[in-house]
Amino acid sequence: MANRDHSGAVVLVGCGRLGSSILEGWLMTGTVDPGDLIVLTPSSKPAAETARARGARINPDPSALAAVRILVLAVKPAMWRDAVAALPDTLNPDAVVVSVMAGVAAADIQAATGRAVARVMPTTAVAQGRGIAALWSADAGVRESARALFSIMADVVDLENEAQIDAATATAGSAPAFIYAFAAALARAGEAEGLSADAATRLARGALRSAGAGVETGDSLETLIARIASPGGTTRAGLDAMAASGEAERAAETAVRAAVARARSY
Repeated sequence: MANRDHSGAVVLVGCGRLGSSILEGWLMTGTVDPGDLIVLTPSSKPAAETARARGARINPDPSALAAVRILVLAVKPAMWRDAVAALPDTLNPDAVVVSVMAGVAAADIQAATGRAVARVMPTTAVAQGRGIAALWSADAGVRESARALFSIMADVVDLENEAQIDAATATAGSAPAFIYAFAAALARAGEAEGLSADAATRLARGALRSAGAGVETGDSLETLIARIASPGGTTRAGLDAMAASGEAERAAETAVRAAVARARSY
C-alpha cells in the first residue's frame, strides 16, 4: 500500500495504566507535541490532566477528530468494540489505527474501523522512556507510523507475523511483573536466612537495579551471568541449584504459557 501522510493530531483512546504510561512517555520524550494530542477518556486521569495543562485536548468536541491522523486504541480488550462504536463520524477517514490491546486481532479492528492497523505491545516503562515494544503490521506505512510513536521511548522489536504478538506480550509486557515477583521471592528467602524484612527487601530491589544496569551495557544475558558467576563461587552454586531443580525454567514456562493463553482468550 502507498505511504500515507501521518502528520497532524494523535488521539489516545483510553487512559488506564498502559494508556497513561504511553501518554507520560510521549510528553517526557517530546514524541508528540501536546498541542497535537487528543485524549478520549471516560474519567479524569492524572496523566490526562498533566497533558491538558501542557496543551492537549481532553474529550474535545467531535469535530476535532477530523484532523486526527493516528488513533491509538488503549482500552481494555473486553471494551474495545464499545470504544470504537463510540467514535464520532467526524473521525478523519484517512486515520490509521495503532492498537496496544492484548489479544485483539488486527483483522477484527480493521473490520470494525475500516482502517489499516498496526499492533504494538509496549511495557509501562515507556513512561520513563525506557520501555520495550513489540510491533507488527501488514502495512509498511502504518508500521512506520506506529514505530515513530514508540521508538524514542522504547526499543521497538519487529515481529515476523501477528501470531507472535501474544508470546511477545508474555515475554516482555507481562515479564516485568514476573521479575518483580521473583525479586520478592528472593527477599523472602533472604529473610528466611536471617535478614530483617526491610534489609531483605532493600537488597532485592537493589539487585534489580544492578541487573538493569547490566542489561544497559548491551551484552548478552549469558555474558552478564558469566560476569557475576565465578567458577566455584556463591552465585554459581545458586545457579547450579536452580538448574538442577529445573524450577526456574518451569516457573518461566508456566508464566509465559498462562499469559499467552489469557491473551488468546479475549
